[in-house]
Amino acid sequence: MLELGEVDIRDPGPGEIAIAVRAAGLNRADVLQRRGLYPAPPGLSSLPNVPGLEYAGTVVGIGTEVRSFAVGDRVMGIVAGGGMCTRVVVHEREAIRVPEGMPLEEAAAVPEVFLTAYDALFTQARLSMGEVVLLHAVTSGVGTAALQLATVAGSTRVGTSRSEEKLARLAKTFEIDHAIVTLDGKFAAVLEERLRGRRADVILDTIGAAYLDENVRALAELGRIVIIGLLGGVNAPLPLALLLARRGRIFGSVLRARPLEEKAALAQAFTREVLPLFASGRVRPVIDAVLPMDQIREAHRRMEHNETFGKLVLDWGDG
Repeated sequence: MLELGEVDIRDPGPGEIAIAVRAAGLNRADVLQRRGLYPAPPGLSSLPNVPGLEYAGTVVGIGTEVRSFAVGDRVMGIVAGGGMCTRVVVHEREAIRVPEGMPLEEAAAVPEVFLTAYDALFTQARLSMGEVVLLHAVTSGVGTAALQLATVAGSTRVGTSRSEEKLARLAKTFEIDHAIVTLDGKFAAVLEERLRGRRADVILDTIGAAYLDENVRALAELGRIVIIGLLGGVNAPLPLALLLARRGRIFGSVLRARPLEEKAALAQAFTREVLPLFASGRVRPVIDAVLPMDQIREAHRRMEHNETFGKLVLDWGDG
């Protein structure tokens, strides 16, 4: 069930800021949480059933010892839950300043997908210039964010999708070296053929079990697989002999349950290395639609039916 209601939000403590949320991005995790498959982590007090992993809004209150922000500043960021409230309280080190000129509705589509893509590709997998990166579900929010960051990094970009129409639309908007339709779940042989014998140095995987075998087959020597989603299941056989022969590595990565210090470090690194790319226009969020918050049921329906290209944003409006 999805319905609008009221909850109590505490005042900011030392080092914390209170934010009036203008808009929040919708993510697959919100859909899973609604279905009872991805519960909020412990410690959210009154907000365990309030969805929302990212927000954009304006600072309306500050606790003692806050140094980075003032009332009226526009900020965005990730939270463990409750991002679709009209107000959130976060530590100032987790908040990211919204680039000048970027509307808050657009900023709400940035944190979850770009922080996830940046952390997975560069912090976890150490993607470097000239390497081949394989991006599954490349037309999704995380996929389009990762594609843009890989372009800036000078990587060879290969993307997969089950929709030929979405891949065609993607190619009209962004630079991509190769696009592979994966209706049958196979892509390793096609990848190697397209790259004339090369394979993927880094694979960013939102699918999980259904692609595990093919991922290992598509992996280059010393390649890295980062699994950030499980849309295709949670259990699958692992071809260990092939993984050993390739000397490959597999990482699992989530942002939601990380402790404050890790989230703060990621937010600060993102501010230094990625935020300037928005100001220069080299990267931008891809938004499928901005819907009023009272249409959240329709937003969930569209996401569950894979009708989106990029992000869905829920907007509280000026009120």
